[in-house]
Amino acid sequence: QVQLVESGGGLVQAGGSLRLSCAASGRAISSTNIGWFRQAPGKEREFVAAISWSGGSTSYADSVQGRFTISKVNAKNTVYLQMNSLKPEDTAVYYCAADPTLRRPRNLLTSYDYWGQGTQVTVSS
Repeated sequence: QVQLVESGGGLVQAGGSLRLSCAASGRAISSTNIGWFRQAPGKEREFVAAISWSGGSTSYADSVQGRFTISKVNAKNTVYLQMNSLKPEDTAVYYCAADPTLRRPRNLLTSYDYWGQGTQVTVSS
């Protein structure tokens, strides 16, 4: 079992920044792929970013490439999502997810077994 707790969401103006955190317990993130997904009202949950168990591989959705950065600190068992140049269309509930079995591709919801409760990000125009 892996437990995930997201934090860091909030209300920010367009062009601003937020850093989301995903604190994991029950398994070391050094042996777990972690992904970030988001879901806006009335829309399906979509991939945002992912980082491999080693940290050596990251991937991003086209819509956030160049603005968001995923990283992790193994000693804290925490994964971060730095979000810069935020846009109103980034407004969503953001979820982190864990895959201990190291499946691919990492941009699919079905590649992840464990999910956090989500944190709301609202970007005002």
